[in-house]
Amino acid sequence: MSPHPHDQLISKKAGPLVGTMPIPGDKSISHRSLIFGSLAIGTTKIRGLLEGADVISTKDALVALGASIERDADGVWHITGVGLHGMMSPVTPLDLGNSGTGARLLMGVVAGQNITATFCGDASLSVRPMARITDPLAEMGAEITCRDGGLLPVTIAGAANPMAISHRSKVASAQIKSAILLAGLNARGTTNIIEPHASRDHSESLLRHFGASVQQHIGTDGAHHVELAGEATLRAADIIVPSDPSSAAFAIVAALITPQSDITLVGIGMNPLRTGLLTTLIEMGGDIVKSNDRIEGGEAVADLRIRHSQLRGTIVPAERAASMIDEYPILSVAAAIASGTTEMLGVAELRVKETDRIKVMADGLAACGVSVDYDDDSMRVSASTISGGATLSAQHDHRIAMSFLTLGLIAEQPITVTGCTTIETSFPRFASSMNQLGANIFDGKKHDHCH
Repeated sequence: MSPHPHDQLISKKAGPLVGTMPIPGDKSISHRSLIFGSLAIGTTKIRGLLEGADVISTKDALVALGASIERDADGVWHITGVGLHGMMSPVTPLDLGNSGTGARLLMGVVAGQNITATFCGDASLSVRPMARITDPLAEMGAEITCRDGGLLPVTIAGAANPMAISHRSKVASAQIKSAILLAGLNARGTTNIIEPHASRDHSESLLRHFGASVQQHIGTDGAHHVELAGEATLRAADIIVPSDPSSAAFAIVAALITPQSDITLVGIGMNPLRTGLLTTLIEMGGDIVKSNDRIEGGEAVADLRIRHSQLRGTIVPAERAASMIDEYPILSVAAAIASGTTEMLGVAELRVKETDRIKVMADGLAACGVSVDYDDDSMRVSASTISGGATLSAQHDHRIAMSFLTLGLIAEQPITVTGCTTIETSFPRFASSMNQLGANIFDGKKHDHCH
């Protein structure tokens, strides 16, 4: 058991959720803003940066690589970049904590420069597969040593003259794509990444924002191609980070499933490659109204009003998976109360996230009385009476923890969730923000706080 006071949280049935709550900045864009700002010439200002543990791990690693990163009193971050050749080999290993995004993207940065760095992380990150990142980076000329299976710790000696490659990825993964693009910035020629379908394209948008030349198109084979012109120069460019749609997902589902709820969320990122969950929930009958569409920092954002709805089951096609890969845990909570059965196809990628998210969600839902089954690449959840009354381990996965806590809002008996400290990685103050709307999520260890 973790000694951390907030490791265990209890969620119980509460009243309607009403009002508005701030949603933290987008995690994917926060990582990337810091990285591209550090590789640019000049000073980049970032507003709305997510200040969760994962993003701070990336910031600390970039400082160790030579960038200057400061936060002012107004919460604006100032990054003085070192250019594409200016990074230095860090003295000690780069500890990325729980951050898969930070580790994988920075591997791409190091691989494309004449420096050497060792990457390590916490117990969860140390068992996540890295070979699909390190293999293409080795092809570009980096020398890589790691544990069997491409596991951390990984040491990368970057290429003095990285080679542009054409890489065909078996899965649509923004992390694989971004790592290769970052290494390709210093390569001579054009780096080409081919994915079976488009993954989120925040790296491409930001690369353009900083002055690189990136093309995206659908090939004759139906695959998604991204091409980056190498030997680029990045120049400082200010960024406003939109609110994270993956973090907003918990409040959205909570409002849809809790009777009489009516909430508003402001400035949520609406990048079409991230809105798969919204599309799905609206198909299921969710009352979600979008307004005030606008562009901030090169990204589409909008305000959302969400009201309690009678949801019905649906089939979520495999091709939608990339646009909602982080949202399946919370979708399975909505599916538990939706009439009929909801079938989620093409979700194999979930099995190599912070945890095997399919199995952990299925086991937790089943323990609370929900009818669920799954196989390697799909999951089915049917309408059930949600008894609750269980203690569920989130396996230190922030999205699982928040999904189980959302389930507790409609369960007959309270649900206790352990392994909640990692919520801080993406949504600091999640419980208190939800409680302001009317939820009832509280610390399970009130009686035995250590002083």
